[in-house]
Amino acid sequence: MYIVAIAWLYVVFMMSITEQSAVAGVTTFLLYGVFPLTVVLYLMGTPQRKRNRQKREKMKAARKEESANDEHAECESKKTEDSANHPAR
Repeated sequence: MYIVAIAWLYVVFMMSITEQSAVAGVTTFLLYGVFPLTVVLYLMGTPQRKRNRQKREKMKAARKEESANDEHAECESKKTEDSANHPAR
């Protein structure tokens, strides 16, 4: 995907250096190259950003569940220690 973007920027750069003035060249480079390319690359990257976000949410939920399990196990071990240290009379 990036090789196509680089090739397109090369073509647009060649178009812009053949313009009559520097202002026209910069305008051509921005309007035909940079702005459309940023939009296309943003849209092409949307599925990957979605997968990354879902992966982060899944990892966050797993960490939250793991910490809840750790707290529960810790509470159970404290109860066991207390009952072992102070037997019922």
